[in-house]
Amino acid sequence: MKLKNICQFSDSDRQTRIPSGCGIIGIFNRDRKRISGSDVALALCTMRERGNGLGSGYAAYGIYPELAESWCLHLLFGSDNGKNQTEQYLKTRFSLHQAEPIPTRTVRSLKHPPILWRYFVTPKEAIWQNELPGQDEKDYVASAFMWINQNIPDAFVMSSGKNMGIFKGVGQPDDIADFYRLEEYSGYLWTGHNRFPTNSVGWWGGAHPFGLLDWSVVHNGEISSYGVNRRYLENFGYFCTLFTDTEVIAYLFDLLVRKQRLPLEIVGKIIAAPFWSKIELLPASEQETARLLRVAYGSALMNGPFGVIVACSKFMLGITDRIKLRPLVAAEKGKTLYLASEQSAIFAVEGNPDRVWTPRAGEVTGGFLEEENG
Repeated sequence: MKLKNICQFSDSDRQTRIPSGCGIIGIFNRDRKRISGSDVALALCTMRERGNGLGSGYAAYGIYPELAESWCLHLLFGSDNGKNQTEQYLKTRFSLHQAEPIPTRTVRSLKHPPILWRYFVTPKEAIWQNELPGQDEKDYVASAFMWINQNIPDAFVMSSGKNMGIFKGVGQPDDIADFYRLEEYSGYLWTGHNRFPTNSVGWWGGAHPFGLLDWSVVHNGEISSYGVNRRYLENFGYFCTLFTDTEVIAYLFDLLVRKQRLPLEIVGKIIAAPFWSKIELLPASEQETARLLRVAYGSALMNGPFGVIVACSKFMLGITDRIKLRPLVAAEKGKTLYLASEQSAIFAVEGNPDRVWTPRAGEVTGGFLEEENG
């Protein structure tokens, strides 16, 4: 596949590669009580020094209740031609209920932002049943996501879930929040990211969060197994087109959790699997399972330093690499769960949590909506 030109999405520093910092935040109310976008922006801006202005972004859940049954596609375009081709494609495969620019305001520090639109759609069932017989609606939407990103020049899907959206770009976290008018949104779950790129360029589509369907992923660190993970995912119809290693995490969770229906605890043991030497020290009752997972899912193991927050419409979780080379702290206040790179980010919006703890290396930490418990 020929890579698409990303120059029009990038600023003058797009070729800069520098050591990693990155700040991540997640705020989740398990009773669906709504949280202002201003709060997550405040928490993320507390970790401003962890980024360098080459990318920031937010994912929000529960922000489109009036159109909650429609799939909401957030797209960025580098040209009118890319936008026109995408809209023609969408009209042939979906019923289009609403299309509009994503509301923004002028921020002096953000240079040459792309064209940003959102579309509320539902699949045309006749096409879906003909092209993907036996597969569900989510498979149909995911295939459209992949097709646009692969085949339409100057068009990239930022998010494609229901009642949620991703807002991201090249800039500091306060500037991106201001640009997208984040204070006008409220949702029950938020994730955020302040980027300090390592091995990939800083451009609008390469900022975090990364999404597919209702998944969103923010990541601090580096996935050194990106090549192996990417090739593994291609066997299942997932294709990486956004030039950033974090993209594989979103697709791995969709494959392992949604498609293969693996428990989250098992997924954690796959992507942050213990070293073979550590497996030999496990209780005998656990060794066989650990070995089977390493053999069957070796290509899904994520190597390198990472701290990750993964969210969907039903839960939020955090996980670090198997020796915890990147930080992650958790806290709770009532029904609200917080995950962050730094405790200071949590205390910026919740100064008196009921509990604060540090998850162990490779341990899945998170929570579900109350109605999803059990």
